[in-house]
Amino acid sequence: MSESKSIMIVGVGGQGSLLASRILGNVLLSQGYDVKVSEVHGMSQRGGSVVTYVKYSEGKVYSPIVELGEADAIISFEVLEAARYVSYLKKGGKIIVSDQQIDPMPVITGAAQYPADIVKKIRDKGIHILDLDALSLAKEAGNAKAANVVLMGALSNIMDFDEQVWLGAVRACVPQKFLELNLKAFDLGRKAHFAE
Repeated sequence: MSESKSIMIVGVGGQGSLLASRILGNVLLSQGYDVKVSEVHGMSQRGGSVVTYVKYSEGKVYSPIVELGEADAIISFEVLEAARYVSYLKKGGKIIVSDQQIDPMPVITGAAQYPADIVKKIRDKGIHILDLDALSLAKEAGNAKAANVVLMGALSNIMDFDEQVWLGAVRACVPQKFLELNLKAFDLGRKAHFAE
């Protein structure tokens, strides 16, 4: 029986994690994998934590839920969300994080402070983490909302699928009028690499 692999996409409501998971799902299905995708909302309005589990295998996938220490990769749209879900990463797994900081409600109300040096603290644990300014790269591509596709470009570097497969998935999932800027966003994300 072939082992399933898991990817978690974590972020804050309104950041486009649904499109990211659709692109990833499209890539995996096109390569013949059995895929299960499950979206879990903490608070689905903008600002609440949103987690999408993507599990895939050459064999049958029975449940999309990812347990602690099981994720091969975590894609985080926001720094604090990366810290929140780091315990789900398996040993040797990788995190790709957009260095955007969105204050959660306790920080907005003044009850808490946004933690400092999150990426450094994760890296100091010996975890492979790639942090990139996905927002700036998305703006460079033509729209800040394309940060999700920038992150998919970065993810494509650590998965064994041809670039054309990814580009096909972007074309299949993105409306025509936004396609060119999203293809550019993907390319900018793909140029981001983990330090060896």
